[in-house]
Amino acid sequence: MIAVTFLGTSAALPTTERNVSSFMLQREGEHFLFDCGEGTQRQMMRYGTGFGMEEIYFSHYHSDHTLGLPGLLRSLGMMARTAPLRLYGPRGAHKHLGALVALGMERVKFPVEIVEVTPGQVLKHGEFDFHVGEASHRGDCVAYSLVEHDRLGRFDPELARSLGIPEGPRWGEIHRGKPVTLESGRVVQPAELVGPARPGRKVTYSGDSAPTDAMLHLAVGSDLLIHEATFGEDERERARETMHSTAREAATVAFEAGVGRLVLTHISARYTREAPELLAEAKAVYENTVIARDGMTVEVLFKTER
Repeated sequence: MIAVTFLGTSAALPTTERNVSSFMLQREGEHFLFDCGEGTQRQMMRYGTGFGMEEIYFSHYHSDHTLGLPGLLRSLGMMARTAPLRLYGPRGAHKHLGALVALGMERVKFPVEIVEVTPGQVLKHGEFDFHVGEASHRGDCVAYSLVEHDRLGRFDPELARSLGIPEGPRWGEIHRGKPVTLESGRVVQPAELVGPARPGRKVTYSGDSAPTDAMLHLAVGSDLLIHEATFGEDERERARETMHSTAREAATVAFEAGVGRLVLTHISARYTREAPELLAEAKAVYENTVIARDGMTVEVLFKTER
């Protein structure tokens, strides 16, 4: 399962209903935190995500995306955490994240590693990778995509039995691409019993960014695109000045990238919790759009399960 729980969905100013930026991504029992605005640790308690993440990914170093880190580290220390924690961020990670780590090191007995990433980098994680993309915002900023590797094709058990291959280890061998020799001497090739490889899932997060061709390229084929939509079109000039996106621009990225679902986040405090004007603006371009809310969980399905 891949599921995203939104912990903070406001832009720079929190509201009574929206905390500042953060979300937890869970994939098959592993947890990854993205950004860590002030109060993130309380949101993690409130929405039951747990504290078992081993990695935190920062899109950039503005305070509404980072100030929750010292408190989170201190709480983890008080919970007697011993597992290492790795922090990823764009250029300047050691300076910016290092200063925040120093503030939170009281009672911290576990190792904290800081890793600087650059656009175009691929971070290997076994059955999936994190791709680092280019974002366009004030200061150094990146976007991220979780990209699962292709899965094995579907195995045809009935056909295997009809060919005289009994259920057992040889099923696994041929499913993994190894030919099987029957007692008759016939060699059964994997392609006879196994369908084409099936694509894995892809989740893309824009961070804070104006719309760019690089963001569109990163988002292509995503099952879920989490894109900032700080403003509506009526504030387009303000969006340009602050290097943010409007809801319509985020929806245009989703439409042109052919994503499965768009979730808008980083909503300005000038809009209500439901932000109906932003939703209508986005849906006029890309129908399968929702506005993120604190505590909302979105599950990401395989394309064949939708």
